[in-house]
Amino acid sequence: MPSVSNVWGKLRPLLAVGALLALGCGTVHAAALPSAEELHRLAPATSLQALRLALSAYQCASSQLGGKGELLTVIDYSKPSRDKRLWVFDLSKRKLLFEEWVAHGKNSGDDVATSFSNRPNSYQSSLGLYQTGNTYSGKHGRSLRLLGLEPGFNDNSEERAIVMHAAAYADPKVVPGLGRLGRSQGCPAVRPQVAKRLIDTLSQGSYVFAYYPQQNWLSNSQYLAGASCTVAKAPNLGRATTLAKR
Repeated sequence: MPSVSNVWGKLRPLLAVGALLALGCGTVHAAALPSAEELHRLAPATSLQALRLALSAYQCASSQLGGKGELLTVIDYSKPSRDKRLWVFDLSKRKLLFEEWVAHGKNSGDDVATSFSNRPNSYQSSLGLYQTGNTYSGKHGRSLRLLGLEPGFNDNSEERAIVMHAAAYADPKVVPGLGRLGRSQGCPAVRPQVAKRLIDTLSQGSYVFAYYPQQNWLSNSQYLAGASCTVAKAPNLGRATTLAKR
């Protein structure tokens, strides 16, 4: 029977190799995530601050919730609605997939959104991180459920029927007459020409990050807490619901 020292002598190199492989995998995973500066080069109209926060939130959520983790959508509500302010990045391929206009809630502001709410019937947009659910056919055609992940900031999204959908008022053709896009009841509505392709790309588990420099959210979001982030609970992406009918 081999001695303990002989067995350990044979196991130690194997354990060391395993540790190195584990470290390597972690390093590759970390290195695979692009920096905010890289994303900014792909989409120069973006805000570096918004991108940094979006990547931080994405890292926190994807490490604990999983999902369609290669896709990150950033909506920057600090920009006027007449400008493109929605970007979809493929993080693994380091590609910009979409750069689009998006409407905000009618009680959030005129051209620029300044007020945000998680309350039902507020008709305001909500801030924070979402994970996309399933698609369905509603009164706006093909629509995408958005499952709010942030308690107190967007976790009433299902009750409020906050979804991504097509809307003629989200087309920049309305800007000359209105001076802005039209507005929704709180949903991030997009122009009909791109809605189906965008919705099908994002469905079932990708991440959407809605940004505005609101101090309360920046200070209290569990997804912006860096290494100490803790996800309260995972959303049920397959849960059937009749709420999202707008």
